[in-house]
This record gives sequence, structure tokens and C-alpha cells, in this order.
Amino acid sequence: MRETRKIAAILVSDVVGYSRLAGADEDRILARLRALRSDLIDPTIAVHRGRVVKRTGDGSLVEFSSVVEAVRCAIEVQNAMLERNAGVPDDRRIEFRIGIHLGDVVQERDGDLMGDGVNIAARLEGICEPGNICLSEQAYWQVKARLDLAINDRGAMQLKNIADPVRVYSLARSRDQRSRCDATQEHRRSGPSLFAASRRPRPGEAYRTTGARCAGKAFAAVRVA
Repeated sequence: MRETRKIAAILVSDVVGYSRLAGADEDRILARLRALRSDLIDPTIAVHRGRVVKRTGDGSLVEFSSVVEAVRCAIEVQNAMLERNAGVPDDRRIEFRIGIHLGDVVQERDGDLMGDGVNIAARLEGICEPGNICLSEQAYWQVKARLDLAINDRGAMQLKNIADPVRVYSLARSRDQRSRCDATQEHRRSGPSLFAASRRPRPGEAYRTTGARCAGKAFAAVRVA
């Protein structure tokens, strides 16, 4: 089988501050990460028909045939992490950054993916806030009419080693609550954290959003088409 080109939804994720976490207790962090992959991440990817292309230590490259499924997968993982991090000290939390892009990729004979589609998703992950999800404009246009999302339009950004500026959207969160309220009870009262929005934002504008607050972050959603 020769290498082939195709359009794919690419999700790149990474653990925030992994080197610091591993330096403090490598065995413990590796065990926690393995448990997250087996109990949460891999099953969620499978439900949304994704393919794990490769893992690079604490990072993952995942391919989806649908941007909608990629975003749904990312939302489910991030919302689950909110609950899992409730009550965990700041310096021991596992938080993910996730970047999603729709673009042209080259599939190698061994199934690996390369090309700008992968590079842009990786750069989006790199500029993402801990616990959040960043979308390229190409990805956002595929989901904006299908998912009710609370969105921050961050405008066109020059990403490292990417020739042209990329318009970036991130999922909006309510402001941090660094004091740990009873996050677990609040999460149960309001149900799974969800995302919501009613119209496309202007540059620099964030939709107002409501939802469960847990471990200093909050996400909210309303509908999935």
C-alpha cells in the first residue's frame, strides 16, 4: 500500500506539565495516565469512531472521519477530567490540552499521518489553555451548525512553523474558581458539564455560558444535533 492523501479531522492532545508531574513521582503519574487511557480516553475514542494513530509519551494523535465526532470526544474527555480532578491538589492534577483541525494529511504505509493537517492540530494544542479545546476555523465551520458551543473567537494567529495565519476558536469556560467548592456535589446537581451558544461570536467576544464548576474550571453544553 502506497502513501495516500486524504482529508481528516485530527485531534492532538497533551498532558499539561507532564515533565513536572513525572519528576515529582514518575511511577504514580504513569499509572494514573495508563488508567485514564484504559478507563476513559480509549473507550471514548472508540465510541466516536476515532483511530489512535500514535502516542508520544504523554501525547496522542487521533484521527476521526468526522469533526463533529472529534469535538464530541474531546468534550466528553475534558468534562470527565473536571470531575476526576475535583479535590485533587493543583500540583497533582492531570489536565489535557486538545487541538482539533480539519485538513489534508498524508497516510504512510504503516498508518502514521503526516502533513500540515497534523502540524496545525499540534500547534493548536500547544496554544490551548489547560483543560480546554482549541479548534481551527476549518474545524469550527464543520461543527458550528451541529453543536451548540460556547466559543471564544481568538482571531487569526500566527502558529509556529505554519506559513499562513490560522483563525483559532477555543471553547469558552466560566471563570476559574481556584477555591475548591464542593465540586462533586455541584457537578451532580447540574449533570455532566456541557457547552452552549446561540450565535457566532465577534472576534474577541465570548458567549456567556452556564454549567457545572469543578476543580476551578466550568464547561456547559446544551444540545448535540
